[in-house]
Amino acid sequence: MKRICIIGVGSIGSLYAAHLARVAEVWAFVRRPEHARAINEQGIRLTGTHEFHARPRASCQPTEMPQFDLGIVCCKATQTEEAVRPVAHLFAQGAVLSLQNGLGSEEVIHAVTGGQVIRGTTFVSGTRHSDTHVQLELDTEAWVGPYEPSGTPFSKVKEAAELIVAGGLKAVALEDARPAQWTKLIFNASVNSAAALTELVHSEHYAREEKFDDLGHLLHDLIKEGQSVAAGLGITLRDDPWEMNKIGARTDHPPSMLYDIRNKLKTEVDYLGGAIAREAHRAGLPAPLHTALYRLIRGKESSWTYAGKKHEVAR
Repeated sequence: MKRICIIGVGSIGSLYAAHLARVAEVWAFVRRPEHARAINEQGIRLTGTHEFHARPRASCQPTEMPQFDLGIVCCKATQTEEAVRPVAHLFAQGAVLSLQNGLGSEEVIHAVTGGQVIRGTTFVSGTRHSDTHVQLELDTEAWVGPYEPSGTPFSKVKEAAELIVAGGLKAVALEDARPAQWTKLIFNASVNSAAALTELVHSEHYAREEKFDDLGHLLHDLIKEGQSVAAGLGITLRDDPWEMNKIGARTDHPPSMLYDIRNKLKTEVDYLGGAIAREAHRAGLPAPLHTALYRLIRGKESSWTYAGKKHEVAR
């Protein structure tokens, strides 16, 4: 039986841990001792689209954990190094799959582990009700492929996809996963940037284009700009991000950066809109909208901690 380690056990990590525990020996690497204790005592209960009870193991102590055939990183992109470094030595003969938002996490994982890395994109979504209860809301394909600089053989990619499918979720192994990754990047960067600045959930506003002031115009322009950058980099997208946005706009789902903004936490904008802006700048391609929104969101983050000079208000 294969051994799998899930790193980052929020809603997405819990969904993968529960499904894969049906076909493999699964360990959840978590930060909090009480989280590990709860999973070990109660398992993970899945409700929603799929309903069952799974029994993965959990620990916050790397010394308690064995060597693994596969790691799946589901933490926020901003937490990648902190999350992976303590268990990096446990994948000496295995591969590590990133199922995180945006661009850049694969480089961090490869730098930390020095081993084989798989780039991945998932559209699975769910709501985490507690440490041991997660609700599956959207069961769609994960797209996985080799992270080229790590020399990962395609056989390892296919093996990871087959395990995910055997566990009851959907996955497709691709020899080149960059078109899939960029498809979600453009969709995700556009929606999350708008959510961070408007504090709107992903609602019908994001797809509405009837009136001059409708938010959908901005979303459509952001997506077109992202598509133009991808084309300039020689990447043909796997799907249409605008159509994905129109489907998502029916859900009222809160994008991940909206949670961060509301709680004054560092966002993943460096890996989303910031990644598009940087890749465009590096290649000499225009991306004024993504660049502007990236800088505005970084400015918003700075406002939470900047005290500045104290000025008395004239009376």
